[in-house]
Amino acid sequence: MSFVIPFPQIDPVLIAFGPLVIRWYALAYIAGLLGGWALIRRFGARSPLRIDPVAVDDFMVWATLGVILGGRIGFVLFYNLPFYLQNPLQILQVWQGGMSFHGGLLGVTIAMFLFTRKRGLSFLAFTDVVACVTPIGLFFGRIANFINGELWGRVTDVPWAMVFPRGGSMPRHPSQLYEAALEGIVLFIIVNLVARSHPWRHRPGLVTGVFLFGYGLARGSVEFVRQYDIQVGLLWDVITMGQLLSIPMMMLGLYLIWRSKPVAEKPVDHKPEGTAA
Repeated sequence: MSFVIPFPQIDPVLIAFGPLVIRWYALAYIAGLLGGWALIRRFGARSPLRIDPVAVDDFMVWATLGVILGGRIGFVLFYNLPFYLQNPLQILQVWQGGMSFHGGLLGVTIAMFLFTRKRGLSFLAFTDVVACVTPIGLFFGRIANFINGELWGRVTDVPWAMVFPRGGSMPRHPSQLYEAALEGIVLFIIVNLVARSHPWRHRPGLVTGVFLFGYGLARGSVEFVRQYDIQVGLLWDVITMGQLLSIPMMMLGLYLIWRSKPVAEKPVDHKPEGTAA
């Protein structure tokens, strides 16, 4: 029998005060949004955006709505539409889990488009800034998945396999931790290394493209060892829904990387003193 690491029994409920319940899952979203808010204020103040920190505060309201609405609607449409058509009130029970990153990404993208259009900002320059901080939320979200004992991996005999409380008696890949490492830590390092290079500031969409391709590659790779959703199964007996949704992400990412062209800074017109403007 292969060695199995005991699954840490962590209560999904962090704090409970009567009817008021704070779950790790909710805390993960709060940590991701707060961490993103702090870094967007910092990165957005730099060229070429130079966005007002007060405007960033305003955007976080848009982003929160985009994440929650997009994530939930995406999960309903992509992963369990027949069930929710029969039980429509279950759609509102977000606290029971069931969020789609791809849906949340689409929701935030719509929020960013509307926000930048209202503020007169460059859409791609703003998405570059948001792409730098998004892995923070992905990291905390996957850690919350692990604590909840959900979205486990497929059966395996690797030395670090775990038996999840709701995953049967067989040891499985802790795929949530794989995703936390790849989609969270590794992707954060990569996009921020690109963002620290001087040329990216003059190539709107470059960082966004790196993020989209990197996430799609990381998610698609982990899906090979992550247990696919029973209600969806393997599409055409070959590919998971997560992999299918990641393909257009990767293609769009490659396109944005390819099309990002240097944007020259406007030259400063140095006029001699006393010259009429």
